Amino acid sequence: MIHRHRLLFVRGIGALAIVLSLLVSLAAGTSAKLLPSGMVYTETNDASGNALVVFQRAYDGTLTRLGTIAAGGLGTGTELGSQGAVAVSDNNQWVFAVDAGSNQISSFLITPAGWALSGVVDSGGQMPISLTQSGDRLFVLNAGGDGNISGFHIDENGALTPMADSTRPLSGNAANPAQISFTPDGQKLIVTERATNSIDVYAIDYVGNVSGPNVQVSSGLVPYGFAVDRFGHLIVSEAGTNTMSSYAIDAWSGDLSVISGSVATKQMAPCWVTIAGNGRYAYTTDAASNTITGYQIIPNGRLRILNKNGLTATTGAHPTDMAIGANGRYLYARNSDGTIYAFRVGNDGSLSPLAGITGLPNGTTGLAGN
Repeated sequence: MIHRHRLLFVRGIGALAIVLSLLVSLAAGTSAKLLPSGMVYTETNDASGNALVVFQRAYDGTLTRLGTIAAGGLGTGTELGSQGAVAVSDNNQWVFAVDAGSNQISSFLITPAGWALSGVVDSGGQMPISLTQSGDRLFVLNAGGDGNISGFHIDENGALTPMADSTRPLSGNAANPAQISFTPDGQKLIVTERATNSIDVYAIDYVGNVSGPNVQVSSGLVPYGFAVDRFGHLIVSEAGTNTMSSYAIDAWSGDLSVISGSVATKQMAPCWVTIAGNGRYAYTTDAASNTITGYQIIPNGRLRILNKNGLTATTGAHPTDMAIGANGRYLYARNSDGTIYAFRVGNDGSLSPLAGITGLPNGTTGLAGN
């Protein structure tokens, strides 16, 4: 079994195939560079051919665009409105991206020479919008049709194989889900449903058996993006009530207990959520007010807003995805105007602007970093 922090090496024929694939990708426009210590990724979501967009993160948190790698699947051409369309593995060996236009998932292997497409697989449903990984398992949230979640095993090259009996329904066939994510221990999966104001919890055991959903009512309306801190507290944005809530997750039943119920952002349409500052601060992008609202996470999981007016930082137009890099010291927000805004996270949770990125194509979706 592949363990979460195990360093993997590519050997034999598999290595040759990866190198050849990498050379093809580089010929298409990605520069050959030694793998830097920190990266940020998004995807073009182009309906004529999806591609992974790669940025190098400098030690001061600024980004340099390195190029794109064809994903082998299709995008939709318009933003997906989800969190987690791109995911970096917790061992920093693989990157995964949804191909929502062709109902597929693309996986990429990170090598000392660069990035290579490992393969493309069917997502097990329609319109995949969100991904999450733990150890050698990847799960996808499919939003189209009746909606479902489905699991995959990851091999050493990042290629995906469907897990037997891992596909599970959502609470109903009109859930309008937003995100899927593992809990830090890899034993629970969380899904937010916007249309039903519900949060689904699935249990997964050590051999990969999946049960659920355990459907529970959200504290506020339209639960959207979320993150789970290192202590297992679930922190969820609520776009319908302009609030954020935190929950404790029962280790056995998966039942949620409200810790902080619907704390106002003082801004409009909080959607995407991330945690920075070594787990001390949570942030949400306020899509309708072009801002970011920050919260201090008290050790018991309680939320305390950082700024009385909820304005921790301003962004480009309609901020959506966020990513964290460098042990929580840098925060990145992707905006619908084709920009990525960069910030340094202060010891007090404040966000100081850094030079960002412009010129991303329309429809770009997802953001992930390490």
